[in-house]
Amino acid sequence: MSFLKGTKLYSIFTGKCPVCHESKMYTQKNPYKLSETLKMHERCSNCQTKYKIEPSFFYGAMYVSYGVGIAFAVAAFVISFLLFGLDKTYAFIAIITTLVVFLPVILRLSRNIWINFFFNYEREKVETK
Repeated sequence: MSFLKGTKLYSIFTGKCPVCHESKMYTQKNPYKLSETLKMHERCSNCQTKYKIEPSFFYGAMYVSYGVGIAFAVAAFVISFLLFGLDKTYAFIAIITTLVVFLPVILRLSRNIWINFFFNYEREKVETK
């Protein structure tokens, strides 16, 4: 993933700070630890960017979550119905199963996309090592 460093995609897919791409935004790396899926650090440990720029900032991520969920559902449908030739009932079950299994990933991706709408990568804030 390091070839994407400096792009919004890098921050979205790795969960790193959208400004410096150095430190992780989430306290827990594993999104499937359900009690801590959405727990974030208050600030970036490298550039001190505050992640929650206002109260209820991440409510907007719900709208992004809808789109990301639709993308996962369409992918599950294409794979199950068109690729494997499953019946529509089984394709529906595959869609529901996919959405339930990937819910923590969808939630984090949505937050990552949302925060990247408001912050840009700043090369000068990268700590030289």
